[in-house]
Amino acid sequence: MPWRDDPSPYKVMVSEFMLQQTQVVTVIPYFERFIRRFPTLPSLARARLESVLKLWEGLGYYARARNLHQSARLIISQSGGVIPSDVESLRKLPGFGPYTAGAVASIAFHIPAPAIDGNVLRVVGRLRGKPPIDRSPQTLTEVAAFLAPAIQHQPPSDFTQALMELGALVCTPRQPDCPACPIRRHCASGTSTQPTLIPPATPRPKAPHYRIAVGVIWKHNQILIARRKVDQMLGGLWEFPGGKRKGTESLAQTAAREIREETGLTVAVGKPYLTLKHAYSHFRITLTAFHCRWIAGRAVPRSSTALRWISPNDLDRYPMPRANRRIAMAIRAEPVAYPPSPPPGAGEEFRSAGLSPLPGEGEVGPDRPCGTSDSGKANRLMGRARSPSEPLRRSGEETAPSETSPYLIRGKRLFSRKRDRSCSLRKEAAP
Repeated sequence: MPWRDDPSPYKVMVSEFMLQQTQVVTVIPYFERFIRRFPTLPSLARARLESVLKLWEGLGYYARARNLHQSARLIISQSGGVIPSDVESLRKLPGFGPYTAGAVASIAFHIPAPAIDGNVLRVVGRLRGKPPIDRSPQTLTEVAAFLAPAIQHQPPSDFTQALMELGALVCTPRQPDCPACPIRRHCASGTSTQPTLIPPATPRPKAPHYRIAVGVIWKHNQILIARRKVDQMLGGLWEFPGGKRKGTESLAQTAAREIREETGLTVAVGKPYLTLKHAYSHFRITLTAFHCRWIAGRAVPRSSTALRWISPNDLDRYPMPRANRRIAMAIRAEPVAYPPSPPPGAGEEFRSAGLSPLPGEGEVGPDRPCGTSDSGKANRLMGRARSPSEPLRRSGEETAPSETSPYLIRGKRLFSRKRDRSCSLRKEAAP
């Protein structure tokens, strides 16, 4: 493990934050990238939180990244850049619970302080033949007192890491390898035919499931993303606006309502980009991301700290939760600046959501700017036939040349509304 090659206090601190509820094999590549980008405590303290979250993206439990960053800044401002060596001082820093404080103190500073996590509780419970009741402070104090005599007579760093590996690799929850255990002759459960009974299995409550709808909102050739509040779950990360479905509303209605409530924008909801399933620690979601087109309103961050219109080419620059990153990948694979038409009948969803469908999007209204034959004629003048699913251009919108556009137009868009509902070619297509 790379943090063992150079067990400096800073690298031990970073590794222990990453190892909270995460396996070693998952942490190693993240740790190596993190240290290359922030090789010292001052470099981490100087960094923007968004840069830290971006490197942490995919590792989960993002509060760890925020706490690590905040701790680095506090150590610089309060301790002159010197990481505290005693457990009591470490416990005063954000993110340093009993386990992390004990691990950093014992591994980095060789202080005889036990580091007690779930693996250690399981090992001690089987060793004593007495499962720990819970993880209350009283239980942790009792287990620490049990381990204290042993750690006093061993190199603390070696003792702590050996106990961690014993729980992770040998004394595992479901299939402990008792014959390979180096302390089997001292273990009350080692001769048992069912060592896995300690600790007893506790049934997990069924995780609730939610249906989520979000919108990829296009305005010209940009899309809207929102930054979550720092004190929220996934705080500081960027996402696509949306939320939970209420009552019997359709997912399209959910997307329109949530976008209006969160940003103040009125949008037309089109086809879905994708539907995905994702599980968090305490709940599960099925998320559908819709093509949406900006209709009216100025974006206001009503439930987030910031809203930003960005090019789809810049999506990789922003830290996002895993589910939203999958949406971003779908956008990059199909970067349609103006979404295709919804399926037939989608106009009913727009009306029930309090919106008016755009011409060509689920409904042909009496104020449609031009008929299909006229639009086909105008496109034939450009040497290109319009796809039946391609939406008509709205008047007054500026066209930004894009690699994804099948043709370029200088000035205004191809079609404009007139009182006589005729169409005219405003500008000649670029070659």
